[in-house]
This record gives sequence, structure tokens and C-alpha cells, in this order.
Amino acid sequence: METLYHQTNKQIQEVQSLMGRLENTDRPSVHLLENELQARIDQIFSHLERLEILASKEPPNRRQNAKLRVDQLKYDVQHLQTALRNFQHRRYSRETQDREREELMSRTFTTNDADTSIPIDETLQLNSNLNNAHRGMDDLLGSGSSILTGLRDQRGTLKGTHKKMLDVANMLGLSNTVMRLIEKRATQDKLIMIGGMLLTCVVMFLVVKYLG
Repeated sequence: METLYHQTNKQIQEVQSLMGRLENTDRPSVHLLENELQARIDQIFSHLERLEILASKEPPNRRQNAKLRVDQLKYDVQHLQTALRNFQHRRYSRETQDREREELMSRTFTTNDADTSIPIDETLQLNSNLNNAHRGMDDLLGSGSSILTGLRDQRGTLKGTHKKMLDVANMLGLSNTVMRLIEKRATQDKLIMIGGMLLTCVVMFLVVKYLG
């Protein structure tokens, strides 16, 4: 499992590096880069399925930690998948906007043309909507990046918490003898209390019977 885990983690880091090249890639090549990124992400998901099976077969004392590590990889690749889809959506919106602008600029009109009225208002509205969508996707991509950073921080926290849990478990294992002695003493005290109550009841009964 360790070999496949480190291999998958390395692939995620490579995808993160390639994602940084998307914005600077020219239009003819960006489709090829997107296809390569998607193929790598699909392969990572395939490895994660295998890792989940291997994690479930780990010894009980290591199974929970193994599942946490696999879950962290899954969170990372899911955010990479979301970031890629956001970029593709923004690129599609930008290309649509450019194409419509070129079509509008390339139109020729004559004085006898029956369709000389250009729907300027609708074109401006469409342009405004596309710009708003573009800004919205930028914000969403930024939020996804912030979430990914937060998950990485949580990963470190979970590792520290897991170590503390193991330390506490070891401490509890060393103090089992002390706990058994405490439980034994508590049982003895309970029996003594019950015996005292019964004795008191008997004495009260005898007093009432002979003095009554």
C-alpha cells in the first residue's frame, strides 16, 4: 500500500504543477493540456479505489490512519477536478464571447438591407452576462483553492491528533492494573455500605419490636 500511496501522491503533485500552466498555454495547445490533465486525474481516481481496498485490509491498529490518508488524497484530487472544470467553463465562455464579437464585427450592411437594425442592447447585455459569469468562476476557483489549502492544514492537524490518541491509548494500557484495583475497591465499599444498611434495619426492627 505504501508504494501505491506515494505514487498517487506524486501524481497529484504533478497535476497541481500542470494546472499552473493552463492560464499561460496558447489556445491551440490548451485542449491537449486539458485532455492530459483529465487522463491523469482519471488514473488517480483509479488508484484511489485500489488504495481504499488495501486500507480496509490493514491491521486494526493501522486501518484508521490508512483510511485518513486515502481520504486526504481523495479530497485533493476532487478539488483538482473541480478546478479543471471551472477553467474549462471559463475558457468556453471566453471563446464564445470572442466568437460572437468577431461575427458582429465581420457583418456587412447595405442601405437596402432589410436587416440593418443591430440588436445592440441584447449584445451588450450578453457581453455583460458573460463578464459576470467570468468573474463568478474566478471567485469560485479562488474559493476552491482556499478550501484545498484548508484541507491540507486539517491533514496536519489530523496527523497530530492521531499521534496523541496513540499516546493516550498507550498510557491507558499501562494503567489498566490501577483501574482494576480502583474498581475492586469500589465494589468492596458498595458491599460494606449495603451490609451496614441491612444491619441498621435489623437493629431498628428489634428496637421497635421490644420497646413497642
